Amino acid sequence: MKLSVRERLEDQGISVKEDHISVLEKRWQAIEQMKVQTKDASLADYDISLRNIPGGDHIE
Repeated sequence: MKLSVRERLEDQGISVKEDHISVLEKRWQAIEQMKVQTKDASLADYDISLRNIPGGDHIE
């Protein structure tokens, strides 16, 4: 059985306002869809990554 976003957060002791639940559910669905697309992608695409450098771009 699949847990809802609300149930997952409650299990972790996180309380969320009622009006935020719909936003979180939409974002969760988008993440789940991206996970499926990633699994279906060709292996050549798995070597792409992002690097976050606080303060902007720095080239060494």
